[in-house]
Amino acid sequence: MAEVNLRFPDGAIRPVEKGTTGKDLAASISKSLAKKAVAMMLDGELVDLADPIQADADIRILTRSDAEALELIRHDCAHVMAEAVQDLWPGTQVTIGPVIDNGFYYDFAKQEPFQPDDLPKIEVKMHEIIARNAPFTKEVWSRDETKRHFSEAGEDYKVELVDAIPSGEDLKIYKQGDWLDLCRGPHMTQTGHIGKAFKLMSIAGAYWRGDSSNPMLQRIYGTAWAQDADLKDYLHRIEEAEKRDHRKLGREMNLFHFQEEAPGSVFWHAKGWTLFQALIAYMRRRQQEAGYVEVNSPDMMEKHFWETSGHWENYGENMFTTVLPDERVFCCKPMNCPGHVQIYKHGLKSYRDLPVRIAEFGKVHRYEPSGALHGLLRVRHFTQDDAHVFLTEDQLEAECLTINDLMLSIYEDFGFSEIVVKLSTRPEKRIGEDALWDRAETVMGDVLKRIKADGGGRIKTEIFPGEGAFYGPKFEYVLRDAIGRDWQCGTTQVDFNLPGRLGAIYIDQNSDKQTPVMIHRAMFGSLERFTGILIENFAGHFPLWLSPVQAVVATIVSDANNYAREVHARLIAAGLRADTDLRNEKINFKVREHSLQKVPVLLVAGKREAEEGTVSIRRLGSQKQEVMSLDDALMMLTDDAVPPDIRRAQAALKEPAE
Repeated sequence: MAEVNLRFPDGAIRPVEKGTTGKDLAASISKSLAKKAVAMMLDGELVDLADPIQADADIRILTRSDAEALELIRHDCAHVMAEAVQDLWPGTQVTIGPVIDNGFYYDFAKQEPFQPDDLPKIEVKMHEIIARNAPFTKEVWSRDETKRHFSEAGEDYKVELVDAIPSGEDLKIYKQGDWLDLCRGPHMTQTGHIGKAFKLMSIAGAYWRGDSSNPMLQRIYGTAWAQDADLKDYLHRIEEAEKRDHRKLGREMNLFHFQEEAPGSVFWHAKGWTLFQALIAYMRRRQQEAGYVEVNSPDMMEKHFWETSGHWENYGENMFTTVLPDERVFCCKPMNCPGHVQIYKHGLKSYRDLPVRIAEFGKVHRYEPSGALHGLLRVRHFTQDDAHVFLTEDQLEAECLTINDLMLSIYEDFGFSEIVVKLSTRPEKRIGEDALWDRAETVMGDVLKRIKADGGGRIKTEIFPGEGAFYGPKFEYVLRDAIGRDWQCGTTQVDFNLPGRLGAIYIDQNSDKQTPVMIHRAMFGSLERFTGILIENFAGHFPLWLSPVQAVVATIVSDANNYAREVHARLIAAGLRADTDLRNEKINFKVREHSLQKVPVLLVAGKREAEEGTVSIRRLGSQKQEVMSLDDALMMLTDDAVPPDIRRAQAALKEPAE
């Protein structure tokens, strides 16, 4: 009998008979492993434990506790949910049911709509199916046999799926007891391995195959985890996320709103715009300190300009256009980079002038499908803290590292300490010669290694093949928020292509014309999106320096109104953002209302405070109340409200004297 050699994670090599299954292999190692094994990794691919091993391979037997098994738990749970639905409502058609982030879903064709109280019923039935502990078995059917089975079962959507599978692919049928489905797999060995840590979350509508011209199906979302503790933690995060939803807090804090007449565009209210401007002021200071000059480029330019840049060919479907009476076609800019090249080109540049760093808080317009719009997090009209650096290839690595240091410092100022830097390489749809991409990716690969080494274990790095911009590879900075969610924010993109297409040059040391390299760089990314992230990260409870309203002076009695106005004037003179509340309402009502609006500091003034020149200070989220003189309160609050970058600068000025 022919043998194959299997390499285990510890490096040990074991010969086995060709055709040995993972189940046989696990049993030959130990009875306990055979009992716990659910699948295997074969040369890095997740496969069924029952699959025969036909060639030499690296192998790892997976148990339910392995990270890779979580996908299988969710996939198996989806199949069990589908069986439960068809058991409870015979005649319901099953369509597709993939694993997604944190869970799974299945789409059903059912005449009557599901109701929220159906979900607990389905869960009960799922627990029954899991308790049977039926084995998952795989069969390969012929195309005719598969179509005949599903046609006879009234599963028209499955028949359509069979027709969509390429003729050379096997048609795999997975069974769990008497129930079966068309599925690529893999699955665990039996339903009992799913466990009890699952929950059905919601019901939604979904068009068949995502096409609005197709029938509307009913989608049930669920989540599944390896342990009950993981499920409880996830449900807690979901609950926290709902409390922190920036759209809900935006209404409560009177920051912004949206309306149908301008889909995907923000109507900023006074408080929201104050927050937005505080972010711009902070970034403006950081960029000026780092050697950037701020510019502004037109919102609309002629179509031919975007054809030259390559945007029309590669991004045209996402651009807003208009035709003028003279038939000239103009485009709203989706990006700031071509305009910045034009600004760079005014005035001849020498190699001694490089790097040239140009920044803009530029308004851009990108068409996003209506269904993709989501509050501040996904809009059509937004502001980028966009910048472009023109430099020589020799300067590229050092500049990328300088940008990285600035990025990490900025995120730290906002409380983000867990960061992943992802390198996305050349996509299939791109411009430029492969040789230029090779050079750009080599430099960025070296920079990524430096970022990881210099991060001291704090910064994680990853590589995403094929996910770069159409003009160059890029770094993406992913931040983890207070409840463990990840957000992609800043980017650094290296571009060997666009400057040449738009005629940018510099004069080198030999008096020859050369094309500069360009770095596209955004720190916050979209300011609208970053604002939404901050609202949810802080749950609206901003640090004092960032809060739209930093303090409210509230009176207990009307006799203190004049003193409250004096306190307010002193706060404004000290540079604080403050309001007054002189309404004839009880102080507890005022405290509750301003707490709902997340005002960080409430200065309470009554008759006694007016007579003594004091204020009673209440901090958001604290039951404590502190009475102090107005002068001391002003000193404390003005110190607390200093932005972190200015505080660092002040500390640096003091250091030599000390």
